[in-house]
Amino acid sequence: MSQTVFAPWTDPAAKPLIRFKNVTKRFGTFTAIEELTLDIYEREFFALLGPSGCGKTTMMRMLAGFEDPTEGSIELAGEDIVKVPPNQRAVNMMFQSYALFPHLTVRDNIAFGLKRERKPRDEVDARVEEMLRLVQLQPFASRKPHQISGGQRQRVALARSLAKAPKLLLLDEPLGALDKKLREETQFELMDIQEKTGTTFVIVTHDQEEAMTVASRIAVMKDGALMQVATPSQIYENPNSRYVAGFIGDVTILEGKATKLGDAYEVRWAEGQPPLRAKSTLDLADGAECQLAIRPEKVEIHGEKPSDDNVLQGKVIDIGYLGNISTYHVELANGQIIRAQNFNTERDTRRAFTWDDNVWVNWTENCAVLLDH
Repeated sequence: MSQTVFAPWTDPAAKPLIRFKNVTKRFGTFTAIEELTLDIYEREFFALLGPSGCGKTTMMRMLAGFEDPTEGSIELAGEDIVKVPPNQRAVNMMFQSYALFPHLTVRDNIAFGLKRERKPRDEVDARVEEMLRLVQLQPFASRKPHQISGGQRQRVALARSLAKAPKLLLLDEPLGALDKKLREETQFELMDIQEKTGTTFVIVTHDQEEAMTVASRIAVMKDGALMQVATPSQIYENPNSRYVAGFIGDVTILEGKATKLGDAYEVRWAEGQPPLRAKSTLDLADGAECQLAIRPEKVEIHGEKPSDDNVLQGKVIDIGYLGNISTYHVELANGQIIRAQNFNTERDTRRAFTWDDNVWVNWTENCAVLLDH
């Protein structure tokens, strides 16, 4: 039986849980966020992604109530929360450091916020047990934070943040302290917990893979502005700018001039190199400057010249072996490097191509993304 796709942002009648409206934030003469408008919907796992200093943490701090916008408004469930104190917002925040109390047990750390609200003891105990089951830490309930692993401490912090059933949970680089393998495992745990609780998660991260794995949508940020807000697949397959294409994943960018040819464009990009073709919905004037973005997994590598479009000849100058894939760096006659990836589907360690081999690379006209900025 088919399931309904979760995409409230495509429904004009859907009301967002969070709404940034023309928000600007200045620190003295420095503008961290400028005229930013963004909607985030209930039950989303939303990622703010960008390099250090792009404004993503400032956005999160404004949602938490630790910073006020200089201009504009921020709404939560239809209410302007700019003047609402942090402790009165239906928002909780999980910090990168986890901020657990070292002298309290796992159980008491999770119960801390509930006890401060003077909830009845049986209600607190029931909620803590529910949270322990959710994060699978029942056997560790009586231990102190120093007696459990980093991944378990991360789950304690998550359980404590969710114990008060906030409408919104903010996660500030929550997996940054974990090693790569544990971080990857925890990403899926986070997704599972978010789906089970139905809580809206907003995560701040500079890790592209993390954002692509966990998020329903990603906002790619630069210098206090939103460059693109879309699903992970849209961001990756259809970036709207050179910046987004280069920020998410590996990519080769070729600069050239476009000429319309039917439902595609011909791109003349280098003296002595054949023109390339790309399908695009962009409306470019003939001779307009453009860029072609090509992902390495879309590029095929051959020992003999194929009879296809977008065929270029070069020499293998570098090979990166990552177990499941090998990345070939192919240098063309004009010095341009094209990256091509092959999946290593067999255990044979001999490669089809090696250093200094003369090869041909190609891709279909549907695989390259045409960009105008």
